[in-house]
Amino acid sequence: MANITASSSLPPLPGYHLQPLPSLLPPIPDKVLTLLLPVAAYWLFSLFFHFIDTYDYLPQYRLHTPVEVLKRNRVSRWEVVRDVVVQQILQTAMGIVLGMTEPDDMIGKEEYDIVRWAQRLRLTQAFVPRLLSLVGINGFELANKVDLSYPIFAGLLRGGNYAFLHQTISMGTDGIITVPVFAAWELYAARALYWFLIPALQFGLGILVVDTWQYFLHRAMHMNQWLYRTFHSRHHRLYVPYAYGALYNHPLEGFVLDILGTTVAFKVAGMTTRQGMWFFTGSTFKTVDDHCGYSLPWDPFQLLTSNNAGYHDIHHQSWGIKTNFSQPFFTFWDRLLGTKWTGGDVSARYERARIAAQRKSEMDDQKSKVAPQSIAEGDKNDILDITGKAAAQAAASRDQVLHDFENGGQRVIVEEAREEQEAKRVIKRESRKKTSSSTPQTGSLKNLRERVNGSLHGRSGGMLGVESSR
Repeated sequence: MANITASSSLPPLPGYHLQPLPSLLPPIPDKVLTLLLPVAAYWLFSLFFHFIDTYDYLPQYRLHTPVEVLKRNRVSRWEVVRDVVVQQILQTAMGIVLGMTEPDDMIGKEEYDIVRWAQRLRLTQAFVPRLLSLVGINGFELANKVDLSYPIFAGLLRGGNYAFLHQTISMGTDGIITVPVFAAWELYAARALYWFLIPALQFGLGILVVDTWQYFLHRAMHMNQWLYRTFHSRHHRLYVPYAYGALYNHPLEGFVLDILGTTVAFKVAGMTTRQGMWFFTGSTFKTVDDHCGYSLPWDPFQLLTSNNAGYHDIHHQSWGIKTNFSQPFFTFWDRLLGTKWTGGDVSARYERARIAAQRKSEMDDQKSKVAPQSIAEGDKNDILDITGKAAAQAAASRDQVLHDFENGGQRVIVEEAREEQEAKRVIKRESRKKTSSSTPQTGSLKNLRERVNGSLHGRSGGMLGVESSR
């Protein structure tokens, strides 16, 4: 019987046998589940927020009052539900087409792929001696010194030369073959790469693609008046967002911005069907959470990223509509390109809006119509109540709302101007009634400021994604 030594310096690849990956939820195929889960997640998560809205649970975490939802929004809930269903039909149709182009997920090749990664690690180690020489270290000499005590480390210093690691394999009548084997650390590292690092990088790349796609298209729809009036202004009829209004869009905008964006991300990242299932469903949860209207200190989506409900809510206000374009995951594009809201503490603005909406509700039947031209320049400056870049951001935002003729933009600005003036008068009257004592009060403005500027990460400004100006 002959004794043969393998000519390759790399351990051999194992064989494998492919078979279909069992469905996550039998008997529903994964491709069908990928269509169903995002829709189910959207409505179930939205119904949770609708439930606590309807029964007034957790009012201390609201960004807006129910009266604001009723008085400030320019679209009925029925219209919102209708348009969301239309988008989800388009989403499902795209998912069917995507599923037809994707191969079925298979199992049985995992060990083969892990060994491939281990081989790549072994080949990469050839650069270790060269890298050490750049800092004046002779890797081979150092390996000789530690060879007896740390043979694995010595093999690494020699560029992945583990001559002592081998095994013999019987080839039947053809004799015995000696082949190299991997060090234990190489296989551990290869498994970590295969099961954790590579999927994490895929999801990270998918998130980057979605954030980039949505930021630049979203920003374009605000910077181009025709795009805004024709498509995106529909979404901004919700000045006070709520959970199931997250996908309230013009159908064409919804297809290009949301459906096509996540499809491109899925393809670019090279995800499997099972990975896509989680990616699409997670994106849905995040989008709903961004529009939920609550700053919940225990909400994982608001803990993981500063692009949360408070951050996006600023974008839905008439004074912040040309800021905070980033969605749905992170805010780095806003920070890099200078479109993040820079007006500091917004708690007083939110409190004035609350008071104004309440007053409007109480005085609705007495309300008189005011012509758009009645907004004086002094009133505008008083409304903005800020200076510098933040004033320019708010002015540009109000200008966009003002030119949205189809959705009554001029009327929105007029009403908000009058309501804010009235709200300021109410606040002043209330402040005169308070004692001059410095004892902390429990009034709504203080509670709101604490909620707005309370940190989700131990820093101020976490709730609304802005830094406090105090």
